[in-house]
Amino acid sequence: MVAVIPARYSSVRLPGKMLLEIHDRPLILHTVGQAMKAASVDRVIVATDDQRIFDVVHAEGFEVVMTSSSHQSGSDRVAEVAETLPEGAIVVNVQGDEPLIDPDTIDRAVVATSDADIATTWEPIKSVEDLENPNIVKVVTNDAGFALYFSRSPVPFPREVAILHGGPQAALRNEPALLRHFKKHAGLYAYRREYLLRFARLPQTTLEKFEMLEQLRALEDGAKVKVVQAASPSIGVDTEEDLSRVRAIVEAGLLDSLRSR
Repeated sequence: MVAVIPARYSSVRLPGKMLLEIHDRPLILHTVGQAMKAASVDRVIVATDDQRIFDVVHAEGFEVVMTSSSHQSGSDRVAEVAETLPEGAIVVNVQGDEPLIDPDTIDRAVVATSDADIATTWEPIKSVEDLENPNIVKVVTNDAGFALYFSRSPVPFPREVAILHGGPQAALRNEPALLRHFKKHAGLYAYRREYLLRFARLPQTTLEKFEMLEQLRALEDGAKVKVVQAASPSIGVDTEEDLSRVRAIVEAGLLDSLRSR
């Protein structure tokens, strides 16, 4: 199994974040280190279009490749690397800005590809605010754990309790236990190589562009997408606040306590 870490230098909210230091080490190197700890991982490749990131990763002795600067998404960058991999390979897209990614989460996703084209992960939603936040993507699955839909909206809709309390927000605030029915999409993907290459060639769909969620393209294509629970909470570094939080966890040696949640 090959873990591919797409890594861009540009970022609207936190420019150059891949090279920002966490405990005297660039962020991207923390992500590489965590991916290498996964029992299922045979190889880790950083895929970038930036010479600065390439040089930092290469200097540490890790595998890194230069990819096209025209890619619109991380999955497109990962697909470029997948073209060079053997047929039948399992390819995991590990987000470069998750320096605390749990290796067990990677392993869970890899196992889930046994009966799916794509496997991805979910985490519990713990607050009404997160449920209502359009930047936190929700996923709905069937009883077998396969994705039915991804949305920025709070789905599924709790009809009966919404009627009882005069609306979904009121229902959730009055009955917070309802949150257990909602799943946050955590964003790690494991692909069967052949499906990833197919997916990268598909045109964007209307629904994908409407919600701005590329995983909807796979669902509309009829892909089997298995969704498994992450081993521990993920922390993507998108803002200075995120970076400060990750730095505090690493510098205080609290990574194990994060895993136990």
